[in-house]
Amino acid sequence: MSPPLFLSDPSRLESDRIVLEGPEGRHAAAVRRLRPGERVDLGDGEGRLVECVVTSAERDRLHLEARTRRHVSRPDPRIVVIQALPKGDRGELAVETMTEVGVDVIVPWAAARCVTQWRPERRAKALARWRGTAREAAKQARRAWLPEVTDLATTADAVSRIADAPLAVVLHEEAERPLSGLPVPDSGDLVVVVGPEGGLTDEEVAAFAAAGGVPTLLGPTVLRTSTAGVAAASVLLSRTGRW
Repeated sequence: MSPPLFLSDPSRLESDRIVLEGPEGRHAAAVRRLRPGERVDLGDGEGRLVECVVTSAERDRLHLEARTRRHVSRPDPRIVVIQALPKGDRGELAVETMTEVGVDVIVPWAAARCVTQWRPERRAKALARWRGTAREAAKQARRAWLPEVTDLATTADAVSRIADAPLAVVLHEEAERPLSGLPVPDSGDLVVVVGPEGGLTDEEVAAFAAAGGVPTLLGPTVLRTSTAGVAAASVLLSRTGRW
């Protein structure tokens, strides 16, 4: 079984003797109940990993000895999912599963037909939940790089990302070209647009197509907006060789 991964301030990772404290330390000591002699990995969320061994444990912290250090290169090509806001807690589900499979950038998008809308007074809290979910899922998946969860995007923001990407696909149940058959570039951002429960408007489809987005069929079934992103990302990850 892989050793657990905890996140640490980058400045602490330079030392050969590291104290893991705060929320991460409390979780490691009190919840995971890690004990002397057990392996632990520390990371900074930006590619740096330190393999450690627990030397002593207190109620709310661990004392660690660093054994080896390595740096994992930033993934390329990057998988970017523009995710229309799902209903209820399905947004966090989408973030969790996309993070676990390896999505690099998650863009919450206020599509025209989204049932859920992040009003100004609750936007910061909702975004914090998405980012917290991504952080915890990245630790669970032992990711060296935390995914970026951007600020809430408008349709114009989504169009801009599509225009700048070497490949951008727009998932649509009426499309004829299958995602699995598209040529995939070796580098750059691979953008996937996932519409809301109510579907994309004609205006959104037209704007994305004008920017270079390719209407694409994911498969013979219609997936929920909270699961379509992870399915599409899985196809692209297998095509790029990252899987």
